[in-house]
Amino acid sequence: MGIFNNLFSSKNENTEVPQTQLNWIQLTTVEQLDEIEQNSSKKPQIIFKHSTSCGISSMVLRSFKNSYFLEGNQADLYFLDLHRHREVSNEVANKFQVHHQSPQVLIVKNRSAVANQSHGGIMSLNLSRYI
Repeated sequence: MGIFNNLFSSKNENTEVPQTQLNWIQLTTVEQLDEIEQNSSKKPQIIFKHSTSCGISSMVLRSFKNSYFLEGNQADLYFLDLHRHREVSNEVANKFQVHHQSPQVLIVKNRSAVANQSHGGIMSLNLSRYI
């Protein structure tokens, strides 16, 4: 039962920000989107939209955490739990003019989304190109 609970269970939702070498910032309010937009003029802002009830989203998140390493102050990395903060997710799509997907990564630079990928495309996104 253990392995199947980890892979397929939606009851055992982990709504905590992932603990990893990446310095995640929880994205929980619509007001933070204005900060992200403003700060994107100084350095890239990366938003990871995650569905806690989706096995694919969990696998992509795990791969993302294991594949991307940001040093120091290269970019701000935001984590958005779609189920807990649906209104924020909707406003991300509206504000940055991207179609909502899950999982999804957006890179905001100079006040606009310069890249976004979802599902398996997230792993082919070359973050260093935008840093």
